[in-house]
Amino acid sequence: MEIIYQGHHAEMPAALRQRVERGLKRVDRQFRVAVATVRFEEDGPDRRVEITLNLPRGRHLVSEGLARSLGLAVTAALSRLDAQVDHAKRTPKSRAKSAARA
Repeated sequence: MEIIYQGHHAEMPAALRQRVERGLKRVDRQFRVAVATVRFEEDGPDRRVEITLNLPRGRHLVSEGLARSLGLAVTAALSRLDAQVDHAKRTPKSRAKSAARA
């Protein structure tokens, strides 16, 4: 898996890069991720982290975390990404069953 980091008016500490890599390794075990793009943005008091995964068969997963610090934004983005992965790895048949129950 190739990870591309992009910083827009924000510094990317090495500790946050390692944290993102650990989170993406969990996702890579379930999917074969070709390229992951991680964008760190800083605009005034707000910090934004966006993680984009390019999956096989042309699929993409995008998660975003907004917070006052980059650490909290990374945590939010990774938790949203985990939720998307849990949903995406379910089979269409099991998704239809859960939708029929609701």
